[in-house]
Amino acid sequence: MTRPRLDAATPSGRRNYFARPKEDVAFIPSGSKLLDLALGGGWAEDLISNIVGDKSTGKTLLCIEAAANYAIKYPSARIKYRESEAAFLPSYAAALGMPINRVDFGRERLDTVEDMFDDLSDTARRKGRCLYILDSLDALSDREEMARDMDKGSYGAKKAKNMSEMFRRIAGTLHDAKITLMIVSQIRDNIGATFMMRKTTRSGGHALDFYASQVLYLAQLGQLKRTISGIERVTGVKVRGKLEKNKVALPFREAEFSIRFGYGIDDLEACCAWLKMAKSLGRAGVPSDYKGFLRETAKESNGAYRKVARNIHSTIETRWYEVENSFLPTHRKYDF
Repeated sequence: MTRPRLDAATPSGRRNYFARPKEDVAFIPSGSKLLDLALGGGWAEDLISNIVGDKSTGKTLLCIEAAANYAIKYPSARIKYRESEAAFLPSYAAALGMPINRVDFGRERLDTVEDMFDDLSDTARRKGRCLYILDSLDALSDREEMARDMDKGSYGAKKAKNMSEMFRRIAGTLHDAKITLMIVSQIRDNIGATFMMRKTTRSGGHALDFYASQVLYLAQLGQLKRTISGIERVTGVKVRGKLEKNKVALPFREAEFSIRFGYGIDDLEACCAWLKMAKSLGRAGVPSDYKGFLRETAKESNGAYRKVARNIHSTIETRWYEVENSFLPTHRKYDF
């Protein structure tokens, strides 16, 4: 029997497999079209994603927007949000668009890696797809650490060992049960880092690096400020997201976007800024002075605003993959 040939293996498909949206992976929109393109289409469903960053870089916001978009895409699917830092306010998340009535926050806060394993195992036993968000991994301890005295440190070695064992046991089960796992991690100084070593790290060892399909590092580039009646206020932050690992698309792609307090990711502003850099604003029908255009667009009705957004999204997606295609090799190494 002749084996069916994948489209990516045909002469016409071998180049554009890496320069077009993937058809064999489902994605959850991130809330930013530019970030979606860097991710390969969005957050990969039924896989593990890790969001890493310093304070005030939008880690929790990305989870909130992912939950909102997941609820839109799957009206009957489950959403579980496990907050381990005792710093999450559902009312704040609701104001930013999280469908609180659809989210299961759990009866008790997770304290240890073992609690997380038990909760994930219970989630996998129940039927139906689910988005499971942990915010954050760094706040989790392990049962041995919780039982010992404060002066008897273990440098997190037991936690790292338990994380490795947990993922070995459950990673395949989560995929088969159609559970999308998103984990937030905090950046910490890498004590003892030498030349050519990363100066920052995150807790939990290397297991998450190994099992995650997408690892996004967020960095704050600056603050957004506005002055009204002589009073200046910080109204947001400028953020860069870089894919340190991506198993569903080309890695090391970047996206820069603004996060506006009380609103979320300024999607269209990020798209227009990238299109201007790529000299493609005209394709979207946007003038070179796009900031004034966006201010006027924001005053439009929801229907008119969405129409403009669809046009800009279509243009940036086409242009993005044109650029990606120009960097790809012209032939494959192996041809079967």
